[in-house]
Amino acid sequence: MSSSSTHPSGPRRGAALARAAASGVAATAVLAALALAGGAGTAQAATTGLVRVNQVGYTDSGAKEAFLLTKAAVTGASWKLLDSAGATAASGTTGASLGSWNSAYPAVYLIDFTSVKTGGRYHLVVGGAASGTSATFTIGTSSAVFAKPAADATAFFQAQRDGADTVPGQLGRKPSHLDDARATVYDWPSFTSSDGDTIASAPTRIGGTVDVSGGWFDAGDYLKFTETTSYAVAALEIAAREKGAGAPAALGAEAQHGLDWLDRMWDGRTKTLYIQVGLGSGTDSGSVVGDHDVWRLPEQDDTDSAHPFLKNRPVFRANAPGAKVSPNQAGRLAADFALAAQRYAATDTARAKAYLDTAAQIYGLADTRPGTLVTTVPYAYYPETTWKDDLAFGGAELALAAQQLGDSRAGTWLSQAATWAKGHQSEADRDTLNMYDTSALADLDLARAIRAAGSPSGLAVGYDDLIGYVKGQIATGQARAKADPFHAGAVYDDFDADSHTLGLAATVRLYRNVTGDTGANRFGVQQLDWLLGANAWGTSFMVGEGASFPKCTAGQLGNLAGSLDGSAPLEVGAIVNGPNGSGQFSGGLGDYLDGMRTCPASGDPYAAFTGHGSRYADDVRSWQSSEPALDMDASGLLAFSLSS
Repeated sequence: MSSSSTHPSGPRRGAALARAAASGVAATAVLAALALAGGAGTAQAATTGLVRVNQVGYTDSGAKEAFLLTKAAVTGASWKLLDSAGATAASGTTGASLGSWNSAYPAVYLIDFTSVKTGGRYHLVVGGAASGTSATFTIGTSSAVFAKPAADATAFFQAQRDGADTVPGQLGRKPSHLDDARATVYDWPSFTSSDGDTIASAPTRIGGTVDVSGGWFDAGDYLKFTETTSYAVAALEIAAREKGAGAPAALGAEAQHGLDWLDRMWDGRTKTLYIQVGLGSGTDSGSVVGDHDVWRLPEQDDTDSAHPFLKNRPVFRANAPGAKVSPNQAGRLAADFALAAQRYAATDTARAKAYLDTAAQIYGLADTRPGTLVTTVPYAYYPETTWKDDLAFGGAELALAAQQLGDSRAGTWLSQAATWAKGHQSEADRDTLNMYDTSALADLDLARAIRAAGSPSGLAVGYDDLIGYVKGQIATGQARAKADPFHAGAVYDDFDADSHTLGLAATVRLYRNVTGDTGANRFGVQQLDWLLGANAWGTSFMVGEGASFPKCTAGQLGNLAGSLDGSAPLEVGAIVNGPNGSGQFSGGLGDYLDGMRTCPASGDPYAAFTGHGSRYADDVRSWQSSEPALDMDASGLLAFSLSS
C-alpha cells in the first residue's frame, strides 16, 4: 500500500441551476436553453457536454480556465459565468477544440474567464450547440481560495501521526504502536520475487532495541519510512519558511513532529541510520503476517498477540554502524536538519547549532559511489535512482544554515552543493519536483546561498545556471501542458501524477519567490486547476476539496474511521495518486481484504473517462490511483501554502 513507481506499492430558474451545479453533472439541454436564451442552436440539437472547473476556486487576480468536454465536435457553443444571484458576470463562445480525450468525448474546448475579478460564488453554464453546467466554485483572494486546502493538507499529516502524540481530529485517532519505543532491529529479509514484497521467511534479529516511536504512517498502510518522511519534512519546513510570520502554528508543529522522528531514526553515537519501522508483507504460507496482510485500525496492533510483527514491529537499518550512508538518504536528511537549523537560528542558537551539527555528521557519511540506492525494505516500494540532487539539496541547506549562524563551513558546503547540482544534470532519470527528484528545491536554495555569499568565483555552477535548471523543469511541464487538452503538465499515465502536478505548481511559486519572474504563473495555476477538478474525470484528487472528491480511498484510516455515506468525515486533506497508466489496471482491482468496508456501492463512475492511456478509479481496492501517501500531500501542502 505504499506509493511508488511499481508498488501494488444561483430566481426559481436559478435554483434548478444551482442544484445541477452542486451535483457537478451536466445540465439538461432544456436547462441550458433557459439559462442561455437566444444562444445558438436549439435545445433538441444541443450536444451533451460536461464542464470541468477547479471546484475549489480561482484567485481574483489570476488566470481562470475551465473546459467543456463534449460527445461530438461543436461550433460556437456559448457560455455564461453566473454569480450566486444568477446574474451574468461574463460570457463568451468557445473556439477550436484543444484536442480529443477519448472516443466517447472527442472534443475539449477552453473557457477562459480570467477577466472576472470580483469575489464570490459562481458556476458556468454552457448552451447553444452544447449543454452543460459546472460545479459551483469560489473566486477570491489567494487566502480565501487556497488556505483551506493548505490547512487540510496539514490535517492529513496530523491524522497520519503514530505513537503517543496523536491528534484525535476528525477521525478520532488514538495512540498507536506504543511498543515502537522499544523496537528490535532486524536484518533485511529475503524476498520471494524481485518486484514484490512477500518474504521467504521471518527476518533475523541482529540488534537490541531502539526508540523509533512517533512519526507518520507512510500511506494507506502503517509502515514508517525515512525515504518519504525526509521529503515530507523538507516540504513542510520550506512551506513554513516561505510563509514566515504568517505560517500557521500547526504547520510548524507538524514539521517538528516529523523531524523529531527522523532524529530518533538517526543514532549519532553509533552513526547508524534506521530507515523503516514495520514489515510490509509476510510469507505466502501465513507463518509470518505483515502490515499489508491485515486491514485494521492502527491501535489494534498494540494488543495483537497473534501477530508478533504487528505488535512488536521490526526496525531495519540503512548501514552498519559507522559505515557510509546511501546518498539519497544522507542528502535529504541533512537538508531536513539544516532547514531546522535555519528555523531556529534567530530564536534558539544552541538548538540551531545542534541541528546543524547533526546535518553535517550525516552529510559527511554520504556514500558518493553507491550501487543500488537504499530506500525501503524492499527497494521495490520506492525504487529511487537519482541521488546527486539530494546531495545538492543537503549542501544548499547546510550552506544557508551556516551563513545564518556564522559557521565557517558555509563555503565548503556551497562548493560541494554546486558540484552535485551540476552533476545531477547528467543523471539519466532527472525529473521535475517530487520525492524522487528534489533538484528544484536544491537549485533554488543554492541560488539563494550563492547570492548571499556574493556570488563567489570558482563554483561548479553559478546563480544563472541554477535558475536556468529550474526554468528548464518548468519548461518541460509547460510543453506537456501545451499539448494536453486540459493543460496538465505531468505525465498521468504513470505513477505519482498528482505529486508531479503539485511539484510543478510549487516550483513555479518558489521560482517566483527567488527571481521575481511571474512568467510561469498561468502554468502554475493550470496545475492546481487540473488537480482540483479541471480534468477529464471532473473530480478533485484531494479528499474534502470541491464538489467531487475521492470517497473510497485505498487507505485504512479513511476507510475504517471515516463514513462512506457522508455522515461522518473521511480523511480530509488526503491527496491520492490520481490517474495512472491503464495497463496498471489490466488485472482488475482484485478482491476486498477481510475487514475492508466495500466501496463504491456499484460500478465505476469514472470508467467513461479513461483516455490518453490513463485510468482513474475511486475504489478502496485501487492502490494504483486512490491511495493517499505522504509524498503526495507533502507536494500538495507546499503548493497550496505557497499559493495561499
